[in-house]
Amino acid sequence: MQRWWLFTVRGVFAVLFGVAALVWPGLTLLALIILWGAYTFFDGAMTLYLTLTHKEWPRWALGLIGALGLVTGLIALFWPGITATALLLLIAVWAIVTGVLQIVDGIRLRKVMTNEWFYVVTGALTVLLGVILVVNPAAGAMAFVITIGVFAILWGVVLVLFSLRLKRLDGGLVRPARRV
Repeated sequence: MQRWWLFTVRGVFAVLFGVAALVWPGLTLLALIILWGAYTFFDGAMTLYLTLTHKEWPRWALGLIGALGLVTGLIALFWPGITATALLLLIAVWAIVTGVLQIVDGIRLRKVMTNEWFYVVTGALTVLLGVILVVNPAAGAMAFVITIGVFAILWGVVLVLFSLRLKRLDGGLVRPARRV
């Protein structure tokens, strides 16, 4: 493949993004929220435009979706801190409810299997995660950004390694796989 180097470039930029996310997690979170807010605002505006210009289908739901997109986008753009906190609190509530349901389900499983306590433990850990996020949502937001940063670095390294494999294939150093 003659353009193997494009994978290298993609990988290097992924690694650089990952390092930036780890070095500046607050700035990365802010940038992600602003980009999401801009997307949501634009999507809402386009949906409202579609609602106002097409009369072939019922438009109230589409108009509501567009208005919600506009409002949500504006909130994210003008109050990114509130947006991050709301998202983390939503994840926290999900974790608490899911964890409690896993614990209840694990206790019910005692009747049909052994070692059901593994499921109870996962439920308890999920509840603990939710409680931690409620008590300290900023830590949860930073953990989210750090996870993205680590993933980007790993993905970038794999892309670079893949590009080197492609380069060797192009140079005839690696035998191509036989087609079946």
